[in-house]
Amino acid sequence: MTPQIQPQSMPEHPHDSLRESPRESPHDSPRESPHDSPRESPRESPHDSLRESPHDSLHDSPHESPHHSPPHSLRESVLDVAGKEIFVAETGDGPPVLLLHGGGPGASGVSNYSRNIAELAKEYRVIVPDLPGYGRSTKGVDRSDPFGYLADSIRGLLDRLGLDRAHLVGNSYGGACALRLALDTPDRVDRMVLMGPGGIGTTRALPTPGLNSLLDYYTGDGPSRLKLEKFIRTHLVFNAAEVPASVIDSRYRDSIDPEVVANPPLTRPSGPNALRTLWKTDFTRDRRLARLPVPTLVLWGAADRVNRPSGGRMLADRLPNCDLYLVANTGHWVQWERAELFNSLCADFLAGRR
Repeated sequence: MTPQIQPQSMPEHPHDSLRESPRESPHDSPRESPHDSPRESPRESPHDSLRESPHDSLHDSPHESPHHSPPHSLRESVLDVAGKEIFVAETGDGPPVLLLHGGGPGASGVSNYSRNIAELAKEYRVIVPDLPGYGRSTKGVDRSDPFGYLADSIRGLLDRLGLDRAHLVGNSYGGACALRLALDTPDRVDRMVLMGPGGIGTTRALPTPGLNSLLDYYTGDGPSRLKLEKFIRTHLVFNAAEVPASVIDSRYRDSIDPEVVANPPLTRPSGPNALRTLWKTDFTRDRRLARLPVPTLVLWGAADRVNRPSGGRMLADRLPNCDLYLVANTGHWVQWERAELFNSLCADFLAGRR
């Protein structure tokens, strides 16, 4: 069992913050927003379908159980971004924060962040897209440069929303998207929170069993509920008993969308350019990391079985302005497994309070 160390305030030196957290959130006091930025409205488009979410409360969703957050209505829209449809849910007012979800089978923005949206919306304009290839967004990605394709799409979404800059929060695949966007256009990113991001040291070791399970989901005999349940309960989270059957049922339904089955968004590189693609998707090979000025908080579950926790130290050793927080007794889904701790750390870091 990984030892638990009582949390202290985040150290000023970017590489001195490697520690494990207890299971309880260290923050119970209400937060005050230091920002009064006006909310910017998306431009109108004949392709947009702005509407109120049918989920009056984020926690009426079958994906998650209640987690001590008040209900928030979601404003939903489908925006045309360079000829592709991107589904977006929004709530709250304040500085804009994009929440970018992971790449597991059946993933989507609102389901992955259902324990975080309402809390962050207390002081931020929370924007939650479905990444290309997932949910209600256009299916298909550029397999020769998947992270670059995702970053271009989200940058186009920022343009479409009329936002020059925003905070980025990304888990796994979404973390890789956020990091690539920041590397390509650092002037578009205020602050960044990455949770077990993909593409860290992937050319330096063989894939983990958890990552292999994810990548094998659509291969062999094809997708099944049994395969998805094994991935989620064995590899995704630390405590399998915390995941209700409804989460697996809902994600399985989404994972067998015929368009997704025909063109899975997350696969192993293949073909004559496979090595080039593999190299391009390992951020530790990108020299721009050492010059990236964006303040970054990396949260990594100490028991992550999908992306190795050692990736956190790789980032801290390369990024010049990076805090690293290793979360005890937690797997790959930090924002879901440790929602109260995540919400507090994330809100404080984005506001510059730590």
